[in-house]
Amino acid sequence: MAITYLKKSPKTSSTDDNKTTGIVQDLLKDIETTKEQGCIDLTKKFDKYDGEVIVSKERIDEIKKTLDQKTKDDIQFSFDRVRKFAEAQLKNYGQDFEVELSDGLYAGQKLVPVNTAGCYIPGGRYAHIASAVMSVTTAKVAGVKNIIACSPPKENVGAHPAIVYTADLCGADVILNLGGVPAIAAMTNGLFKNPPADIIVGPGNQFVAEAKRILYGKVGIDLFAGPTEIGIIADAKADPEIVAVDLVGQAEHGYNSPCWLYTTSKELADKVLKRVPELISELPEVPRKSAEAAWRDYGEVILCDTDEEIVKISDEYAPEHLEVQTENLKWFYERLTNYGSLFVGEETTVAYGDKCSGTNHILPTKGAGKYTGGLFVGKFIKTLSFQRMTKESTKLVGAAAARISRYEGMEAHARTGDVRLKKYGYSN
Repeated sequence: MAITYLKKSPKTSSTDDNKTTGIVQDLLKDIETTKEQGCIDLTKKFDKYDGEVIVSKERIDEIKKTLDQKTKDDIQFSFDRVRKFAEAQLKNYGQDFEVELSDGLYAGQKLVPVNTAGCYIPGGRYAHIASAVMSVTTAKVAGVKNIIACSPPKENVGAHPAIVYTADLCGADVILNLGGVPAIAAMTNGLFKNPPADIIVGPGNQFVAEAKRILYGKVGIDLFAGPTEIGIIADAKADPEIVAVDLVGQAEHGYNSPCWLYTTSKELADKVLKRVPELISELPEVPRKSAEAAWRDYGEVILCDTDEEIVKISDEYAPEHLEVQTENLKWFYERLTNYGSLFVGEETTVAYGDKCSGTNHILPTKGAGKYTGGLFVGKFIKTLSFQRMTKESTKLVGAAAARISRYEGMEAHARTGDVRLKKYGYSN
């Protein structure tokens, strides 16, 4: 039987996006310079409010005393169930479950892989074999049905042969000789007879990153990625040669790759500052030029008085890759909270994680480690919630939902509860 639209909407949820984007961009740009006063002025303009911005403790206490008890009871009813469900989600993180939140009210979650994933594999200055492994393998293990891989082609060759081999080995269903913006657009829009991607993952240059940013919403993405970063925490016991080599190891990625050293040892800092340029000078031409520019323009050595200061500054930077080369490794491991991936001890290094040790190298940059981790199977899996109820449970849930909806001024919402209460023989 053919699908028939008995009513087809003339618009989509994206119809007004362009107009809205322009307005929001202008407002955000204004607030960058006007800061708090800009927020105050715009609130007065749009909301006609010119009172205090921060709600005081006294105001909260006043509301607690004056809000009617029935309203507070209904809010508590909602809070209790939402909290119980959130606690169940935490307890059952990463798996299907169902829980009874109150008599006759059951809720749960179901984990479902996306249908189609697009994997972007860089292939400009370097053949990023490892990026093919990281993205395609993870999507395959997650259970994605259709995996499309794209990599920039070389003249008369196409995508790098090793990348093609790797993508095929890891489970790509289709491999396209496309790079840059065309690759992101093709995967998003389902070109070349492929289904449109539900999510696009993988690192790329600034044009790839911007294309993903612009299309985010139409398609899911792994994260907003910038140039690769390394942070190293080292103390007086660290080997300055290894520290310097590891900094240079990331600097060769590109002219704008930040390299940061946080240390409590002035002696170690001085040795690293001397050694890094020497190591860069010994590299072949292409990585040498990248590393020279990266260290000159984005390299930092930060001397701290205490380990506590190191943790504070490192968490502010939230490095994509963070190495810890200190005596008290456990102390730092337990306190650091913002990074993409952590490399604990001299024995491991970023290159191991980048290439083959097992953890994923598609990681948050530009401070995004403050709110997200890197690529993992969960990025390809939707955590979908569901609920089911008995007719008897409607007596409490339907009535509370109807009252809360009316508090909010949403009459049509309230009536969806009313109609069930009436049908099942309950009064609101």
